[in-house]
Amino acid sequence: MVETKKCSFTGKPIPPGTGMMYVKKTGQVLYFINSKAKKNYIELGRVPARTRWTDVARKKREQ
Repeated sequence: MVETKKCSFTGKPIPPGTGMMYVKKTGQVLYFINSKAKKNYIELGRVPARTRWTDVARKKREQ
């Protein structure tokens, strides 16, 4: 059985064989579903809870 990972930015499940893994200098492992999510998190420094199109932000708005 293949373990599915969740995107560190969007919170969406990543299908096996897709996505990318990013390892920080601290050893923390981040998984991204696509380059849009990676760029928003790593390069632009955006917070997932304040980015409207992420699952984290949607859950926060529902409360």
